[in-house]
Amino acid sequence: KMAGDSRFPDVDFDGSENSEEMEIVVNVGGVRQVFYGDNLNQYPETRLAELVNCLSGGYDSIFSLCDDYDPGKREFYFDRDPDAFKCIIDIYYFGEIHMKKGICPICFKNEMEFWKVDLKFLDDCCKAHLSEKKEELEEIARRVQLILDDLGVDASESRWKKCQKCIWKFLEKPESSYPARVIAVLSFLFILISSVVMCVGTIPDLQVVDAEGNRMEHPTLDSIETACIGWFTMEYVLRLISSPNKLHFALSFMNIVDVLAILPFYVSLTLTHLGAKLMELSNVQQAVQALRIMRIARIFKLARHSSGLQTLTYALKRSFKELGLLLMYLAVGIFVFSALGYTMEQSHPETLFKSIPQSFWWAIITMTTVGYGDIYPKTTLGKLNAAISFLCGVIAIALPIHPIINNFVRYYNKQRVLETAAKHELELMELYSAEGKAAGSRSELEDLSREGKESPFYSSRIKVSHSDTFIHLLSEEKHYRTRLQSCK
Repeated sequence: KMAGDSRFPDVDFDGSENSEEMEIVVNVGGVRQVFYGDNLNQYPETRLAELVNCLSGGYDSIFSLCDDYDPGKREFYFDRDPDAFKCIIDIYYFGEIHMKKGICPICFKNEMEFWKVDLKFLDDCCKAHLSEKKEELEEIARRVQLILDDLGVDASESRWKKCQKCIWKFLEKPESSYPARVIAVLSFLFILISSVVMCVGTIPDLQVVDAEGNRMEHPTLDSIETACIGWFTMEYVLRLISSPNKLHFALSFMNIVDVLAILPFYVSLTLTHLGAKLMELSNVQQAVQALRIMRIARIFKLARHSSGLQTLTYALKRSFKELGLLLMYLAVGIFVFSALGYTMEQSHPETLFKSIPQSFWWAIITMTTVGYGDIYPKTTLGKLNAAISFLCGVIAIALPIHPIINNFVRYYNKQRVLETAAKHELELMELYSAEGKAAGSRSELEDLSREGKESPFYSSRIKVSHSDTFIHLLSEEKHYRTRLQSCK
């Protein structure tokens, strides 16, 4: 497209027109916008500002900035998203950009890069949305990478490494095979059986009396308990041996719970057989009893096999602010109403409010609407204070409940969407691999995963397809700007 091309009249290269007063027309996806040079030159590094001065550079300069140009109308054509463009041009009038609802944040970020507008002009609320979407894409790519790692076989690995990987998949990823799913179900049943045995063993009618006259668990229940501990021990040892990162494995919260569920059995066994030689028998029995109480930790092992418990844990983590507000409301109410209750009840000769710290207990059980009845007011003013206290308690507890439930529902739905997106991405990769169009997809994804948090998913190599959660991994030669319009 040279200056002598018959399709285009000659461009006026004399530059006589002042760039501040120049009027240009921009056509983005069929939407025409008229701009003046003085507005665009406020941000000279942007693409629209470069259009003002590109005419003197000839057609090479013009077509390096736009897709097409009409010299007669002095109109520049761009095959871009017009909705995103309408938001981006706000920078020339208001000095900041707000992302319109319904536009994919990742695509909007790519549009800002095309128009050479810095992200610092994006409003903070929109940046938060963009950051959230970035985290979703990172999570999808992480899940895809894990699946690819499981499917991939490295011929250079030793037989021991391959065996480790098989054991790890067998114990940690129930979805990898049918036998792995059976093992996960068995582990879940052992946890339930062990918890039931722990509870049933405390029933007096099922206990036996030893030679010293002390009650102890029935030998049958003790044998079941030993079998469960043996399973837990074998499972933990195999997972530790096969783990790719043993330090991270040992410090993981759920693995610490596994150790706490197993350790009391062996410690109590050691104290029973060897402790009597070092200390009095009564002290040994007390220590063993205390360790047996720690067996309740094994119930938390259920979280490993329950996505519902994992979702609840995450929702509570995300709700620390709301829970903090709840505790603050209750703390203020407890202090105020316990002090009022103590003051009002002092006139009664049989008062149960002996001090303000003792009244804290009454305020706690009243505001939480438990009402044990061990401490209660006897004066009219005291009863009025109690009525107000439990009404305020109901309000204080009810206020943060909705955000906590909302966090739970959002996380649960998000996990389902991410899981579906990861599977969809794998299907797309298989499709393009079968067609010979995405041979470098896996190596590209591995490169992205190694880059860490240096905004790898903001690069142009990953495009959003069909929705704002499905990512499309394409090789470098398969880039089309019109794909940016497909995810609204």
